[in-house]
Amino acid sequence: RSIAMAGEDGEGGADQGGASAQALCTQAHAEYIAAFQRDKGAYEYVASEYLRLSGIYWGTTALRLLGKEALLPAGEVVADVMRCWNEAADGGFASAEGHDSHLLYTLSAVQVLVTHEAWPELDRVRDPVTRYVASLQRREDGAFFGDRLSQEVDTRFSYCALSCLSLLGTLGKGPDGEKGPPVDLDAAADFVLSCQNFDGGFGARPGDETHAGQVFVCVGALDILGKAAGAALGQPPLAERLDADRLGWWLCERQTPGGGLNGRPQKLQDVCYTWWVLSSLSMMGKLHWVHRDSLVQFILDCQDPIDGGISDRPDDEVDIFHTFFGVAGGSGLRGWG
Repeated sequence: RSIAMAGEDGEGGADQGGASAQALCTQAHAEYIAAFQRDKGAYEYVASEYLRLSGIYWGTTALRLLGKEALLPAGEVVADVMRCWNEAADGGFASAEGHDSHLLYTLSAVQVLVTHEAWPELDRVRDPVTRYVASLQRREDGAFFGDRLSQEVDTRFSYCALSCLSLLGTLGKGPDGEKGPPVDLDAAADFVLSCQNFDGGFGARPGDETHAGQVFVCVGALDILGKAAGAALGQPPLAERLDADRLGWWLCERQTPGGGLNGRPQKLQDVCYTWWVLSSLSMMGKLHWVHRDSLVQFILDCQDPIDGGISDRPDDEVDIFHTFFGVAGGSGLRGWG
């Protein structure tokens, strides 16, 4: 293992100058995340209310990957999540208490509850969330709306819907034990495949440009259908849905001379694409198609070794979003020791 993990006292080979750091500054990142979640009066916390529930998912998941989940008590995290549940309105979760429900935050809520093994809360939300997700599918083409107000359609929402149902164990059966899937799985798959482009990648809607983030959600959605639904529900495996070599080539071409990955051709490298590109390659068995060491070094160059956190590119401001995706992407490479 060429990259070490910095210990709690900052040891482990990290260059405190930052530019040539050779270790992930685990303790600094963990303290940065925990402080962000605890200081509810800070400007950064207040200003991020519109995506707070996803922020809880990013922060707590990064802490778990770093082995520092004890810094945020599980009971407090679960309570914060449940305050965002619109139980009486529609059964979905909002970004924050008092906001409208949305699929993006509903998935974040389910992910946090599953990760923290909050079984009583999951039992409470399972059927209402399943009904909420099912209510958002557009019947004519299988696409999913993000919420009931905007009627926006995006392949992100297809992934969120299928991932929610899979995590809740209701992909193959409806609420209250109803027989059959709560959504039209064939139509959901057809919509995702209709967004595939000549380069093997996927866009947000049919005809939209291929983007690495959209590739992740589309490959992920098809993978969920192939694994969770499988032959029992007539869903073929991922390998039968994709031209994996063509898509894998497009994805590995996202690696720039600086080692990082971009989301589209001719764009700057960004830490967040580490997760989306690598996850897609991993699902297709092609993780080795990127240069691991240069990518790990790029992520390490984006960290703040003193105050913690990871930025999009070296010398930029750190944030929770990029800290999570940097840690998660690097963990996928097994680069942290």
